[in-house]
Amino acid sequence: MGEQVRYEAARIEVIEGLGAVRRRPGLYVGSTGPRGLHHMVLGVFEHAVNETAAGDRRVVEVTLTADGGVRIADDGPGVPFGAPADDGGPGLEERLCHFHAGRSAVGRDRIDLGSGGIRLTAANALSTRMTAESHRGGGRRVQEFARGTALAPPAVAGPTDRTGTTLTFHPDPGIFETVDCSFGFLGERFRELAYLCPGLDVTLTDERPAGGPAVQRYRFPDGVRDFVVSLASAHHPAPPTDVLAFGAEDPRMAGVLDVALVWGAEGRGQVLGYANGRATPHGGTHLEGFRRGLANALASYTRACGPDSGADEAAGAGVTAVVSVRLDEPEFVGCALTELGGDAVRPWVEEAVRERVLGWLEEDAERAARVVGAALNDAGPDGAEPDDAGPDGA
Repeated sequence: MGEQVRYEAARIEVIEGLGAVRRRPGLYVGSTGPRGLHHMVLGVFEHAVNETAAGDRRVVEVTLTADGGVRIADDGPGVPFGAPADDGGPGLEERLCHFHAGRSAVGRDRIDLGSGGIRLTAANALSTRMTAESHRGGGRRVQEFARGTALAPPAVAGPTDRTGTTLTFHPDPGIFETVDCSFGFLGERFRELAYLCPGLDVTLTDERPAGGPAVQRYRFPDGVRDFVVSLASAHHPAPPTDVLAFGAEDPRMAGVLDVALVWGAEGRGQVLGYANGRATPHGGTHLEGFRRGLANALASYTRACGPDSGADEAAGAGVTAVVSVRLDEPEFVGCALTELGGDAVRPWVEEAVRERVLGWLEEDAERAARVVGAALNDAGPDGAEPDDAGPDGA
């Protein structure tokens, strides 16, 4: 046998502060490949979205600069460099240089990748340089960083007529396999969040093309209804007309529910679930409640067809839906945060879906006949529900 390894205090290497991020970047952004690069950018973007949560207008502008950097600007109140910020959390310099509890992960109007208080810290540490700007109170203050280290204290840089925070950073090519951000990949995530956050206005500009900048704007006032129409239209030449979209709120769940659904005339549907802007590919209590409520509504409406009508089994067949909950204190199953927990969510969503779907069917007999007929036809002769094509994997 080989020599036994001895574990002693002297052998322990302690890596403190941002040195730990640069030494083991995969622990903080997932990888040093394209996935980790985009995770880092999205973390800064979602911080910007959270900063706009209290405003009437929610504007975030993302620019992929010609020199390989990323600039993300929001129109929030502007995070002061000193503590505390308006939300009671740390100031901007603290967020960029030290780990802290992520207050922005909590609240129904906020979104989170699960990175909590490390999102800005990791981006600062893994960038060759970062410029932080805070616009508030009529003044603009700026601070420069290099690989996570402040080069000087925040400095007054003149007056400003706007509010908000702007972060411009250059991912470190010595850390990442590539620092070439994908315009298409980022655009798809921004589009998704614009659907889930009605009122959010996102502009993505790519200054790198030789032929001139490419610009995309994502803004969907009808929220998840627009999302479902887009999903359904991808499989059918004409946009759907029988779309049901509604919102609900209940203090028992401490949150809000947004649902949109449509039955297709043929083919498989898909049900996408989200919690506080995060996709839940492994489902959870919100999707369980949605399916139960949908089945109960159809069963109640078609009761006159007899006990063997197949409505229960057909409830989810051919339906395309988006189920989004925004909770004050979301609970997830496991550390991967891909499945929503919370026992109070299931019955509340079930009740809300049953009442709204049943009422919608009873409003229009012709529409109800189309919907119920489509559900029964899509379920097949044995009443079996097709596999869900959505990321919830149900």
